[in-house]
Amino acid sequence: MKSLLLSVSILFMCLTITAQLSDREYWANLAYETAAPILSSMSRGELRKNMPLEVSPKWDGRDKNVAYLEAFGRLMNGIVPWLALPDDDTPEGKRRKQLREWALLSYASAVNPDSPDYLLWQGQGQALVDAAFLAQSFIRAPKTFWEPLDETTKQRYVDEFKGLRRIVPGYNNWLLFRATIEAFLFSIGEEHDMFAIDVTIRKMDEWYVGDGWYSDGNRFAYNYYGGFVIHPMTVEIVEILKRGRKNSAISFETALERMQRFNVSLERMISPEGTFPPVGRSITYRMGVFQTVALSAWKYGLPKELTSGQVRNALTTVMKRMFAQKGNFDKSGFLQLGFAGHQPEIADSYTNTGSLYLTAFVFLPLGLPADDQFWTSPPEKWTSQKAWDGESFPKDGAIR
Repeated sequence: MKSLLLSVSILFMCLTITAQLSDREYWANLAYETAAPILSSMSRGELRKNMPLEVSPKWDGRDKNVAYLEAFGRLMNGIVPWLALPDDDTPEGKRRKQLREWALLSYASAVNPDSPDYLLWQGQGQALVDAAFLAQSFIRAPKTFWEPLDETTKQRYVDEFKGLRRIVPGYNNWLLFRATIEAFLFSIGEEHDMFAIDVTIRKMDEWYVGDGWYSDGNRFAYNYYGGFVIHPMTVEIVEILKRGRKNSAISFETALERMQRFNVSLERMISPEGTFPPVGRSITYRMGVFQTVALSAWKYGLPKELTSGQVRNALTTVMKRMFAQKGNFDKSGFLQLGFAGHQPEIADSYTNTGSLYLTAFVFLPLGLPADDQFWTSPPEKWTSQKAWDGESFPKDGAIR
């Protein structure tokens, strides 16, 4: 009985502490909790040693070592804007500085053949996917994570990225992985394949089905790959082309308009209780579903239909609902297969521990300073809350 009362008391204390945290403190704590086991291990060359390797019950037989590239590339792609903020003496700032130092060491280890954590750049098509996420992390914070690298490490990345041209991408969202790497090479003045970029953007335009949605190849699939890959990579590729004065089949303005419409739809999918539909494949990517909303909040501004207060409140509520469940992390602090807890049965045939770090994509708004309106504006009800509470809410409508 005493043990039960003690457990209840500890649970109540934890809930009380969580309730007292500001939204930013909650986000920053969760981001640190997610990132620290990966980066502290990899900075010492011990990621392979320390990260448990859980794979789908339906594992397709690929080399399991792809997991480490997945974990590092996906994690960094979500947190680089946050780690790029200036140092300060707050608890968040001290943790951020520590993560940045670990990350820079990890970036070097990733391409160092003499490191125990040299990543799997060859032998697996999956390497193209997560090399693209790494390239995208450099695109998102070049001054913090690309420019400080020594020349040997930079050349190693260039060589590894170019070496991935041997992989023929699938005729679907995989075209964007090749194009993202080529766009990064273009952005740093390296030799690049502009034809691969051009073909990709033309195919994305052909595969646009309307009202903010792309098909994933010739056939439409109802899943969240518009948020995981298609919109963010399309927007950031054509932004690089625009900056480099190159024409593209989709203009930056059009790509952004399409993504903003997708954001409006995503926000409306968040229920009054702070849940969203667990539909489609790769649902184990958890909060990565909302990457496009997070990207807009951080870099482009939210669509006019949405306010900072409602988006932050909605995402925070979903996060708390999801991560309050036991089993999201194992006893060592690494993510486990699942959606809201440990649910390995929902994993796809390619899902492993490293795959799950795509959830970090939601942390992009942490790249905004603490005094930005995204963090300081009062919390507001999101659309479905207003609708189901009988309050006035904006009528929805398609873009043409």
